[in-house]
Amino acid sequence: MTGLRDGHVVGGRTSDGVVRVPPPEFDPVTHAATTDFVGVASEGTVVSWTWVPEPVKAQPLDHPFAWALVKLDGADTAIMHAVDVASNDAIHTGMRVRIRWAAERVGAITDIACFEPADTAEHSESFSADEGSAEGVTGVITPVSLDYVYAASPEESAFFRGMAEGRILGQRCPVCRKVYVPPRGACPVDGVPTTDEVELAGSGTVTTFCIVNVPFLGQRITPPYVSAYVLLDGADIAFLHLIQGIDAHDVRMGMRVEAVWKPREEWGTTIENILHFQPNGEPDAAYETYEGHL
Repeated sequence: MTGLRDGHVVGGRTSDGVVRVPPPEFDPVTHAATTDFVGVASEGTVVSWTWVPEPVKAQPLDHPFAWALVKLDGADTAIMHAVDVASNDAIHTGMRVRIRWAAERVGAITDIACFEPADTAEHSESFSADEGSAEGVTGVITPVSLDYVYAASPEESAFFRGMAEGRILGQRCPVCRKVYVPPRGACPVDGVPTTDEVELAGSGTVTTFCIVNVPFLGQRITPPYVSAYVLLDGADIAFLHLIQGIDAHDVRMGMRVEAVWKPREEWGTTIENILHFQPNGEPDAAYETYEGHL
């Protein structure tokens, strides 16, 4: 990464004599740390490629381009990157390409903005790995995001519509009579559809819990706080949610709790309509009443 920041490509020669780009951290044969670094050219040859007619967000180019394996001069392995050409007719295997460097280099693979067609008569630059800056890159920040599109099943859709009405809906197995919430659509024990809809109370019993003391990125609540399984009255599987309105260290198994809902105008088709559970003042449930639901 230091070489990329300085506008050079560095490979690693491993014990089998192969110059690999990017250099591996460890030799694939001896498993020893790679120490023989070799400068390679910023020009190379397209080994294989595929066309991207509709680029997606965060790809190297915002217009159609090719993903290609490019073997840089002086390397024995190819590196995959984008090649900026006008159409899929403008690229072919064996084509000579060169690096187009990013305007601002920070020591990351994105320092290579993309590859572009190169003049075959042009001589590739040479570079020694020893020519790099003395101040090495010691870390790379790589933002990652994932977008999910979740398709709720018919049973889950009924559950979420119920949440929008302030109701907690489960389904009962017609064979074992167990009530599942959120509904699963089928009983995992008997393998039959759970067709009977059951509306559950907003009160229940804490079966198990943990006190979260470790902060992490994106955390909405300042630790310590309690995440617990709540067995709603009338249900046969526990419901995971937060316990608040009590000191975290006072939460206990068997504690009776009730749901605390958001203001009505904020309800949507989401389980987040329930802000948390809190003690409802009832005596603790006897262990025998929930021991089969742990």
